[in-house]
Amino acid sequence: MKFSEQWLRDWVAPQLDTQAIADQITMAGLEVDAIEAVASSFSGVVIAEVLTKERHPDADKLNVCTVNDGTGEPVQVVCGAPNVDVGQKIPFAQVGGVLPGDFKIKKAKLRGVESRGMICSASELGLEEDTSPGILVLPASAPVGISFREYMQLDDMTIEVDLTPNRGDCLSIKGLAREVGVLNRLPVSGPDIAAVDASIDDTFSVRIEAPEQCPRYMGRIIKGVDVSVETPLWMVERLRRSGVRSIDPVVDVTNYVMLELGQPLHAFDRDNLHGGITVRLARNEERLTLLDGQEVALRPETLVIADDKGPLAMAGVMGGENSGVNEKTDTIFLESAYFTPLAIAGQARSYGLHTDASHRFERGVDPALASVAVERASQLLMDICGGQAGPVTESSSDEHLPVPRSIVLREARLESALSKRLPVEDVTDILQRLGLAVDKQVDGWSVTAPSWRFDVAIEEDLIEEIARVHGYNNLPVRRPAARLALRPANEAVLTQAQLRNQMVARGFQEAITYSFVSPDLQATMLPDAVSPVLANPISSDLSVMRASLFPGLVRALEHNLNRQQTRVRLFETGLVFNGHLDNLSQIPMMGALACGGREVEGWNGVKAQVDFYDLKGDLESLLALGGALDAWRFEPGEHPSLHPGQTAKLLHHGKPAGWIGTLHPQVRAKLGLKVDAVMFEVRLDALSEGVIPAFEPLSRYPEVRRDLAFTVKAETPVQALLDCAKAQAGDYLKDIKLFDVYAGKGVADGYKSIALGLTWQHASRTLNDDEINPLVDSIVSQVRAELDAELRG
Repeated sequence: MKFSEQWLRDWVAPQLDTQAIADQITMAGLEVDAIEAVASSFSGVVIAEVLTKERHPDADKLNVCTVNDGTGEPVQVVCGAPNVDVGQKIPFAQVGGVLPGDFKIKKAKLRGVESRGMICSASELGLEEDTSPGILVLPASAPVGISFREYMQLDDMTIEVDLTPNRGDCLSIKGLAREVGVLNRLPVSGPDIAAVDASIDDTFSVRIEAPEQCPRYMGRIIKGVDVSVETPLWMVERLRRSGVRSIDPVVDVTNYVMLELGQPLHAFDRDNLHGGITVRLARNEERLTLLDGQEVALRPETLVIADDKGPLAMAGVMGGENSGVNEKTDTIFLESAYFTPLAIAGQARSYGLHTDASHRFERGVDPALASVAVERASQLLMDICGGQAGPVTESSSDEHLPVPRSIVLREARLESALSKRLPVEDVTDILQRLGLAVDKQVDGWSVTAPSWRFDVAIEEDLIEEIARVHGYNNLPVRRPAARLALRPANEAVLTQAQLRNQMVARGFQEAITYSFVSPDLQATMLPDAVSPVLANPISSDLSVMRASLFPGLVRALEHNLNRQQTRVRLFETGLVFNGHLDNLSQIPMMGALACGGREVEGWNGVKAQVDFYDLKGDLESLLALGGALDAWRFEPGEHPSLHPGQTAKLLHHGKPAGWIGTLHPQVRAKLGLKVDAVMFEVRLDALSEGVIPAFEPLSRYPEVRRDLAFTVKAETPVQALLDCAKAQAGDYLKDIKLFDVYAGKGVADGYKSIALGLTWQHASRTLNDDEINPLVDSIVSQVRAELDAELRG
């Protein structure tokens, strides 16, 4: 919220400069985002009166005027504004003055006629961003000759505060002044708001059908208003300094009261209302054209203001176009209501709207404020637009209105939380200054929150209020004392930090994607997946809980490719969700994706693209961290997101634990990706499982190695050959390695040659050929029998 410092000082006047006020309210929890001057720097501009106006002899669009600027002699000036006229009070830049942008005013001749000064528009003085259509016309009471800057009180600052959602009571000058008054122990004095006596008997019936959403609704007819009059300059300026544009006097008054008191108001054209006002929920297929011209289809949970013909406004959000005030309006119906925060929360955003009214009602508006605001607005409207007011019509449901909350604050709890004992009198004084009713008890206080403090509900809220008003910087600084025992670290369990560090060391970067994905993307990559659908997603393309890390990683890849990043290495850890809500499994996973060059671009780099085996090597480095690589197996498999024939299923102790493979070409085509990508996804609980390292003494005796090359069918997996060889290699086998795979000349079609290196070693003696040869013969025989393989000569 933006507010004018001068406007605030009309309510409460602390002996502090602008920055000190900003610092003070920031420390009290109302963070100041910005402080800006309300007008650009300029000088030499005074208030003048237009004495004469004649057409320029050589220019149809220029006028030659004389003005009285208070110097004693009329000053001739050439003006091109279409709205300049005799008798007007205007801002006049004298010769020697400087306007915003360092524009210096000098004597000049325009089409041969001397001009000594400049009649200014609002935009030329930096009071409007857009170019003004004409000069700025001041009230007739403006005194000639005094400084325009002084008259408009432009030596003022706009302060912008960023309020937390619980402090809706400070979304007004009244609320902010109340805070500043509390912090400085000063009285707060706003305008006197007296009840406006009804001078006519005209009323309009009001009925509430949704009391839970709208416990209080009141309105008043004001007849004979003149909407063609101009809003007073002082009000236009206060609105401008609060970031609100002037529209017409009726809308300006409702906005002004909202900024001043915090109560949103709305004015209807009485002649466009039929029957009576009904506050209800929208009905099926009802539509409403809003003030901004947007037509919306109303949902049944939307609270509306309606008459006998249908909806007139979206309650607490925006009025309707057909019932709004226009240039022909003569009689208005002024609305002031209390809508519960839950009834308005999310409604504006669900229709793609956000208004000042919805911003306040969502956070909570004082339920006792509606009657005060309607009286204040009535008086301002009648002062500016004239008219006669009827009696206020009210409909309310006392059982649905908020009731005052009584809270007990214990002295011991307060001292414990603040680490400081405050005098009883100071605590009582702070609570009373905040507007709370206080009854001192034996060991504490019984406190009743005022109607505008919806956020004060429990003892901790009172402690927070006392702390911030007393001053956080006045509380003692103490380090927490605790007896903390070191937790034992299980060496057999890998932490996520270790796994992440390993991936970073392999050249990957960590990605963090949403836990929800597009339903279309998930259906493309995981057509059989079942996961929860969000009832209230942040957007339509993030409405399904992810059943795999693959969709999020692919979207991250697409994002990088669209920004000319051709070599991408990403990994992510997070939960995946499978099943319906009543039977939901949440599984922590680690996934990775790689595409582009195998090595970083360079003069000596290999330009080959990353493939399945590159990522498999990265994955195996993770599996080896636990010291139990033998617990893992790769087997051929099929996955809807991965390329058939380039996909492997991961097994951990024989149980499925993940997948690795190349992105399926059909999936890649549907997603519009033009590059291959390889991916893996593994359960974190399996990855984290390892073994406790144990020392084994090194053998002093030599190793014995035998290399065996087998010719097997092309579809035979290497793992089957390794398993068969290990089973027959005996207890002294130390290592077995695949060191060659060959297909081509010398090997029959449909076959491949696989070469294994087997190493044996005994801990206490040297192995001889008589021990090794039978093991080799057994391996060859078993491989021939199980896999139909032959030893290659």
